[in-house]
Amino acid sequence: MSEAIQTAVPKRGIWGWMLFDWAAQPFHTLIITFIFAPYFASAVAADSAQGQELWGLATGIGGLLIALSSPALGAIADASGPRKPWILFFSIIGIIGCGLLWFVTPGMSSMGFFMLAIILALIGMEFAAVFNNAMMPDLVPRAELGRLSGSAWGLGYLGGLISLAFVLCFLATDPSSGKTFVGLDPIFGLDPETREGDRASGPYTAIWYLIFIVPLFLFTPDARRKPAAKGAIKRGLSELGKTLRRLPSEKSYFSFLLSSMFYRDALNALYTFGGIYAAGVLGWAITQIAIFGILANLTGAIGAWLGGRMDQRFGPKIVVTGSILILTLSSILVISTTQTEVLFMTVTMDAGGSSLPDIVFYICGGMIGAAGGAVQAASRTLLVDQVDRDNVTEAFGLYALSGKATSFIGPLAIAFTTAFFASEAFGLSSVEAQRLGVTPVVALFLIGLVLLPWVKSRHQTDPQPA
Repeated sequence: MSEAIQTAVPKRGIWGWMLFDWAAQPFHTLIITFIFAPYFASAVAADSAQGQELWGLATGIGGLLIALSSPALGAIADASGPRKPWILFFSIIGIIGCGLLWFVTPGMSSMGFFMLAIILALIGMEFAAVFNNAMMPDLVPRAELGRLSGSAWGLGYLGGLISLAFVLCFLATDPSSGKTFVGLDPIFGLDPETREGDRASGPYTAIWYLIFIVPLFLFTPDARRKPAAKGAIKRGLSELGKTLRRLPSEKSYFSFLLSSMFYRDALNALYTFGGIYAAGVLGWAITQIAIFGILANLTGAIGAWLGGRMDQRFGPKIVVTGSILILTLSSILVISTTQTEVLFMTVTMDAGGSSLPDIVFYICGGMIGAAGGAVQAASRTLLVDQVDRDNVTEAFGLYALSGKATSFIGPLAIAFTTAFFASEAFGLSSVEAQRLGVTPVVALFLIGLVLLPWVKSRHQTDPQPA
């Protein structure tokens, strides 16, 4: 038991740590899923299929860079001790990347600037999360980790919901009307013609993060600097090498990293392409995507909170397994739904069309939000169960690697699959190519599910396959 656990952490320290999720969630809600990604696909790229392809390429490259460097940085941090300096460094990078998104204008000819901005934002936000997650085991005893993680994820989703509501009501506009979601002109004189309200989601995310990350640095205790910090780089890399050589023999730990590699990649792909898919395949306007985003964040907060309570009572493994099953079903429903089809069957159309595909997609959004919140919260607890507290930052670095080692595969698979079906050889429409392009997520969820039986939790001892 670490020294940090022997001395109770004050409530303001716990809340400071939980507010990291509140601070960081708007990046995923506004930039990755519901505002900036659909804006990019509809107004910056030539068409929705190209937008999906380029977005997959940018997020894939960012994921690859994170995958290559996170385990080493995590091991070095464990060897040196404190995590806050790392959080500060990568937070600055993430804030700069988000701010640069303001300059990604409609119809811009060069995609290089966009690629740089989104990659910087991804690297900064994802690495800051690695080191923040590593602080979790030092805040509460093991028995309370599930509830802490679930409550933090739930708080994060509420932050995403509030930030999304603000952007929709006062910043982002419907291109056809030039008005916001509630029929207002955008504040600060933002120009609807150049989509400044959508672009403002970048700097808004940066400012939100900057404000709400402060309590973590002021109130949450950090690990003490280790005496031999001068040799931290060499020692950290040496320990990482030992861990990697030993990892295949640690069946539960190794299986969890492999499993999470696939199911988190599938989930991130759903989040990344959900808004783009709705805009391209269902023809949704920003108002409909807004409702979808609000619903997904609301159910995400509820799912994370309930998942944390279920984690505390039944263990994180059961929560992860059930959530993956729900996410797999939701993915199949999403792929089977277009403006004229549900479950690949043509729906009866009247003069005004059918609302059934829209209703089904909203239901899928609610299910994905709830199950996604629960699985992410429980996964943090399940990872802590696999390692000693002295190696927890290294473990979260490997966790980031396991998430990012295929995080570029998911988006790139969608990008290449979309491009493949959009080629002249198939003669498919842009909508059909985009629809078929997201099919890899189902396979990724199923692979993650198959690997879970070998994973153990300290909450319970499960029979292991031979």
